[in-house]
Amino acid sequence: MEESRLQLLSWTPWHHRLHQQLLTAPNLLPQGKTLVIAVSGGQDSMALLGLLRDLMAVHQWRLLLWHGDHHWHPHSGQIASELKQWCDDQGLALQVETAPEELPQTEADARTWRYRCLTQLANVNGADAVTGHTASDRAETLLLQASRGCDLAGLGSLRAVRPLQAHAPEEAQLRRPLLGFSRNETVQICSDLQLPIWNDPGNQSTDFTRNRIRHEVMPVLEELNPGSSRRLADLAERMSQLRDTQHNLAALALTTLQSNEGLDRKALGLLPQPTRRQLLAQWLNQQGVPGLDAPTLEQLSHRLRQAAPASEAHLPKGWILSWQGSDLILQPPAAGH
Repeated sequence: MEESRLQLLSWTPWHHRLHQQLLTAPNLLPQGKTLVIAVSGGQDSMALLGLLRDLMAVHQWRLLLWHGDHHWHPHSGQIASELKQWCDDQGLALQVETAPEELPQTEADARTWRYRCLTQLANVNGADAVTGHTASDRAETLLLQASRGCDLAGLGSLRAVRPLQAHAPEEAQLRRPLLGFSRNETVQICSDLQLPIWNDPGNQSTDFTRNRIRHEVMPVLEELNPGSSRRLADLAERMSQLRDTQHNLAALALTTLQSNEGLDRKALGLLPQPTRRQLLAQWLNQQGVPGLDAPTLEQLSHRLRQAAPASEAHLPKGWILSWQGSDLILQPPAAGH
């Protein structure tokens, strides 16, 4: 039955490669799932759309398309209009949203707006969001995060699957099935599948940090060490896996440190400082405490060994961490905080 469906497709090595990847990792894009695809019109998102459109019959997905018009350049409205017309011609439903005029023209604010829109659309439809991030994006992100001074989570960013909202891990997910493809490959996919590409002039502007890395830093690294982009992306994946391993081991360790009220402060205090800090951070996160920066965690980890009985530390959003005898106790925010 499956082979007969495959024969109906214009099967290319690109389709085969992604199909095999999904067979190996079925949780990447689960069969029968409703997927909201973020389509900018650029080569990465069009390659993603072309492949998922062609594989839709095999994997029984329902596809919804979303495009965000930032209005950052004079031709953005034309791109949105032409993209919608092309989707209509393909029998694909595209929802176009225009960013509010007061939205600051920064990468961070634009990204926040896009993901807010995708989250709303995904939640309404019981769907997951899908983006066209590639191995090239992952390599750029690793360099950007490392230059800012990040932790292991930052080096392993752009995960293949993550919650759309950090506070709702069981709800809509963000999925990135093209992390195994490079940007050079997505342009070839568009050519082979005869997909149109709408280039955003903003992607060439070095006023944006990521574009400077893409156009000025990565070419130098590729010249010095050909294939460096792929190796950096592979490193990001290994860092992501290492982070997962640490998380699972920390969860096991925390079960041995539980006390009647919270955590065994003395047992925790006997551990080396890096381990103590990691376990403390994970425990606080499990309880619902907003993420703490590295200096704050370092200070708390230090204090739990030295603080006098009944001392306490005030955390964000009204949480209180207190030292009561041999226990480390977390008090939730007061009602209405």
